[in-house]
Amino acid sequence: MNDKGWVLPYLKENKLLLVFVVLLGLLTVFSASFLMYTSGYLISKAATRPENLLMIYIPIVGVRALGIGRAVSSYIERLVGHDVVLKILSKMRLKVYQLIEPQVLHPRSTLKTGDVLGILADDIERLQDIYLKTVFPSLVSLFLYLIAVIALGFFSWPFALLMAIYAGVLVFLFPFVSLLVMKAKVQQIKQDRHALYGQLTDAVMGVSDWQYSGRQKEFIEEYERAEHELLLLEQKRNRFMRWRNSMAQVVIAVMVVSMLAWTANASTSGGIDYTLIAAFVLVLFPLTEAFLPLSNAISEIPSYQDSIDRLSNLESDDKKTIDEHDETIVEANDQSFTLKLENVSFQYEEHRNVLEDVSFSINQGEHIALLGPSGSGKSTILKLIEGVVPPTAGAVTLNGVATTRMSDYISNWVAVLNQNPHLFDTTILNNIRLGHPDATDEEVYEAAKQVKIHDLIEALPNGYETPMHEMGSRFSGGERQRIALARILLQDAPIVILDEPTVGLDPLTEKELLTTIFDVLKEKSILWITHHLAFVHKADRVLFLDQGKVILQGTHEQLLDTNERYQRLYILDRPFKV
Repeated sequence: MNDKGWVLPYLKENKLLLVFVVLLGLLTVFSASFLMYTSGYLISKAATRPENLLMIYIPIVGVRALGIGRAVSSYIERLVGHDVVLKILSKMRLKVYQLIEPQVLHPRSTLKTGDVLGILADDIERLQDIYLKTVFPSLVSLFLYLIAVIALGFFSWPFALLMAIYAGVLVFLFPFVSLLVMKAKVQQIKQDRHALYGQLTDAVMGVSDWQYSGRQKEFIEEYERAEHELLLLEQKRNRFMRWRNSMAQVVIAVMVVSMLAWTANASTSGGIDYTLIAAFVLVLFPLTEAFLPLSNAISEIPSYQDSIDRLSNLESDDKKTIDEHDETIVEANDQSFTLKLENVSFQYEEHRNVLEDVSFSINQGEHIALLGPSGSGKSTILKLIEGVVPPTAGAVTLNGVATTRMSDYISNWVAVLNQNPHLFDTTILNNIRLGHPDATDEEVYEAAKQVKIHDLIEALPNGYETPMHEMGSRFSGGERQRIALARILLQDAPIVILDEPTVGLDPLTEKELLTTIFDVLKEKSILWITHHLAFVHKADRVLFLDQGKVILQGTHEQLLDTNERYQRLYILDRPFKV
């Protein structure tokens, strides 16, 4: 099995603990074997008249000790084994998250929600089984096989070789046949289950579309059909497993009969004491019990390989993303910048154009007001600038680099203050510091002072350690926006997009907040997305977007002097005098 960095590195890193787990596994089987051996001897010896009471007293103590020892060693083996595996899994999950996180919102990413769910819920858990169901049992079984054959060889090498052949059927032949027969089925089951994850998550996310289209019955029937096919595959696998396990029991029966015949013959010839006949026969059961899981363990290798291949492909995709990321940083990392939208059009699938041939630019330090009614395409422009979606036509660039190629680190360039900034259920200090996690307390205080929220915070009983509650529910809308604005100041991005941050505020609060915003961001480039004209005179240029097209463009004064529509809108839409 080609591990591609997902198995061997972790085996090497934890080799001492893994060896310890294997030794504990051997100790568990040894305890069970000697328990049966001692029990067989005790039963036989107690059925005769022992020469000395110690001849049965000592085996009684041994049975008790071995019974306790088997339980203790089994418990410690599982405790240590699962502890090692959980440590490995935690590192794997971290590695997977670090691979997925840069890709999941990348516009050219091939990852879907179902793929992510399948990787996190199935592939990583599947790799856990490599250790618990394959590596540990296989090593224990192989060591036991060699030790048992060598031990029996001290009594009779010909019979030891015969039993080695019988046990070899369980240890080598059945696992090999299982791998050949089950390879295609196991891999298909794994892939079908992964496909169901994708199908189900797509359906959940688009449940309203299914309902509105009236095709929910069609989806359910298709999903149940795919699920039924998966069930049929699993039933075929289970039928083969039942047949194989039945054959394994036949082999074990042959081994028991052979052992019984050999011990009876050896006892008659004086090779062993007759009280050991039951001991030799009973010891077979814990040994063969350790051999039986090997077939299942080996037959699952194709599913492990499928998971490893998927994770390796994820790693390859991430490397491509990183390479693009590094290349883009070199091209875009300048002190000055120009953000451009050139002949940009955008449409969602099977819909009319949301944007059509939109062109404008924002230079360093420039303040642009982007006006327009609801549904005119303003929010789509925000998504294009953030690089979340690519344009259907045209280009959105920052210093000549497409923003879709910068989506992983666009926050270095662009900060957004939207209608409802997300405030987390933690302290005010932590919420502001989110803009720059390494900021000192003093820098947080200074940002709060600039947005005129410091005194209010200080007046609270716990000051900056006051919890925000969920979504900042203990604060008013204007106060929440000021806290979010302080976060943006710490972020220190050269471009700030204001996405209608004053919606829902009363006119006085709106005026005070906008005054603060334009005061503290006067050195930044601003794209102010809004649907009305209050404070619009603060912008260097005004763009008016309607039905996806820029229909007006110019300074506030130019439009006010030359365009009657703009004049009417400005008079009607001013909520306060400025």
